[in-house]
Amino acid sequence: MNWFESFVLGLVQGLTEFLPISSSAHLRLTAAFAGWQDPGAAFTAITQIGTEAAVIIYFRKDIGRIISMWARSLFNRALRHDHDAQMGWLVIVGSLPIGVLGITLKDAIEGPFRDLRLIATTLIVMGVVLGIADRLAARDEKGGRHRAAKQGKTLTDLGVKDGLLYGVCQAMALIPGVSRSGATISGGLFMGYTRESAARYSFLLAIPAVLASGVYELKDAGQGHVAWGPTIFATIVAFVVGYAVIAWFMRFISNKSFMPFVIYRILLGIVLFALVAAGVLAPHAGETAG
Repeated sequence: MNWFESFVLGLVQGLTEFLPISSSAHLRLTAAFAGWQDPGAAFTAITQIGTEAAVIIYFRKDIGRIISMWARSLFNRALRHDHDAQMGWLVIVGSLPIGVLGITLKDAIEGPFRDLRLIATTLIVMGVVLGIADRLAARDEKGGRHRAAKQGKTLTDLGVKDGLLYGVCQAMALIPGVSRSGATISGGLFMGYTRESAARYSFLLAIPAVLASGVYELKDAGQGHVAWGPTIFATIVAFVVGYAVIAWFMRFISNKSFMPFVIYRILLGIVLFALVAAGVLAPHAGETAG
């Protein structure tokens, strides 16, 4: 991988990590469309450290408060009913599914899950799921002629059951094309949470999983065609771009529909299927990388 490729892939990672369109799929597709070798799961996981660093800085006050209260509650029973202390435990609980499945399915994640036909399928299917969740959320927010508007749940309503369900949704993003934010936000909307609350917990929940995955994959960095230098450069680019995207996305979701992302996902999946069927792209294009 050269420096230009690493810049482009870092840019793609930063632009797509927080949008419900799947960053791992876009990294895979960018390489395939450009005729580059697949950067691989290790490169993807490590560059995600950059975008998660952006999350930590953007939500630093929330994260600092949660960690402080959670740590203090370990020694002070009276603090265990505090919302921030409970959020600490809920992030841990919600991270369990992806931790278990990430280790169990490691070989599939690095191999069969990167098939372009599977990516096209998940892009379309999860696009439809996100569209349904978005429509239901909009209906509940606005109400109707014979139906009163519903007050969406916030993170103060989050419990262990919902936290685990969020975690299961996040674990689905182990398959490129699903999208971590898309799956968890969709799950949150189906459970009745507001768009802002669903997105906020989605971002917080991703921190331990992504950082753990990135650190775990560090041992494979610098092997094959992806050297350390380009990987670090891509991670820095992803951090800078990702921070700007978070700020924009949190404003966007407060009063906008997810339908533009739904349409994009479905169209991209259809185009990908057509290109593979026409022989323009091989299902495993670029996977013969060293």
